[in-house]
Amino acid sequence: MSDATRLVVIGAGPGGYTAAFHAADLGMQVTLVDASPRLGGVCLQRGCIPSKALLHAAGVLGDARRAARWGVTFGTPEIDVDRLRGWKDEVVAALTGGLARLARQRSVTCLQGRAAFADARTVTVTPPDGGAPLAVPFDYAVLATGSRPVRPAALAADDPRVVDSTGALELGRTAGSLLVVGGGYIGLELGTVYAALGCKVTVVEMTGGLLPGVDADLVRVVARQMDRELDAVRLETRVAALRPGPDGVEALLEGADGATDARVFDQVLVAVGRAPNSEIGGLDGTAVELDARGFVKVDAHRRTAEPSIFAIGDVAGEPLLAHKAFHEARAAVETIAGRPAAYEPLAVPAVVFTDPEVAWCGLTETQAAAEGRAVKVSRFPWGASGRALTLDRPEGVTKLVVDPESEQLLGVGMAGAGAGELIAEGVLAVEMGATVADLRLSVHPHPTLSETVAEAADLFFGESTHLYRAGRPR
Repeated sequence: MSDATRLVVIGAGPGGYTAAFHAADLGMQVTLVDASPRLGGVCLQRGCIPSKALLHAAGVLGDARRAARWGVTFGTPEIDVDRLRGWKDEVVAALTGGLARLARQRSVTCLQGRAAFADARTVTVTPPDGGAPLAVPFDYAVLATGSRPVRPAALAADDPRVVDSTGALELGRTAGSLLVVGGGYIGLELGTVYAALGCKVTVVEMTGGLLPGVDADLVRVVARQMDRELDAVRLETRVAALRPGPDGVEALLEGADGATDARVFDQVLVAVGRAPNSEIGGLDGTAVELDARGFVKVDAHRRTAEPSIFAIGDVAGEPLLAHKAFHEARAAVETIAGRPAAYEPLAVPAVVFTDPEVAWCGLTETQAAAEGRAVKVSRFPWGASGRALTLDRPEGVTKLVVDPESEQLLGVGMAGAGAGELIAEGVLAVEMGATVADLRLSVHPHPTLSETVAEAADLFFGESTHLYRAGRPR
């Protein structure tokens, strides 16, 4: 061992490899441990990246259907599921291969195996072949073990036709009928893919609306599209039991009034949430603490109650987002390097990659109401956007959540085509403490969807070139 700081990173997902690479760039001696032979974690191999590849294909199919309105006809699209699956896998392979090269270039030692703590300064790594564990001493460790899909007991049918998000991404069965249990972002994104591939999709959600917790005006935009594309959306409904049989999987559906009915589906996707991977061997022998839900407790620097151990990403708490893990990784490593750093963002963007997309950052109306905080909200409908009309996508909306006294921007939300790309402007504005006037006076290119941000700012002041509202401007 050299005199360099010895860092062990457990988990090679977005947070883990970011921490490892940044630490290596700062001159630390880094060992990166993961059970998988490939870097990238769930996000790259079984989540964010493969799902977006499939969602892109679904979006192209949607564009092909809409094109007939413009006088452009492609005929009936043909879907080769094997080639689609292969293309998705190629994307994943290219990115995992790139990470492996980056690790080699930085002289990061990558170990495949299961990590366990011998003590607060030593990790043992057991290789996948069950060989003798390797002891790896460290000065600091970063936990980046991520999360996994939750499977409640009532939905734990041991049948290949009952899958979680990982199984759904394999595209094993794309014909017939699919029950999606859970109307959150994972369920809707994958449900959208299967519907585009010709599957009859039913979404069941326990609460009174899709995307629980997201502002209702944004949800309405995507909910209208789901009503058109999906076979059925059933709210305030839970799946009381799953019973696999020779003709499919029977789901016992229970409504808010307690009434039940049984339906048979060819496949069931369970997408009801995720749980942290905090069951790490020997962790209970350290001072690291877990909360009631199993997340590792950390401070603003991502340090646990054990001074030598940090935690980042999904295992360290919500939101369970890769870009949150990226930034937490840098804060942890900078702290280890003795630099002033903390993870204290004002706006963490969230994106639902349905079609249309939903995106938001900062304070939402829902949060403001829960906190009893007074805000003013300005909304600009995309039906008044020239660019949205040229794209045949007028269904969207852009909204600003504003402090009524200082007129500082507190949050931004949008629903519509490409909202996930547009939300970055909102993140920057909230982080920099911009006011509505700052947005209004920033010249936005025409014709673009980004103009809807400036138009929403205009409407805050009672004015809008492209939308008339009765009453005198402020």
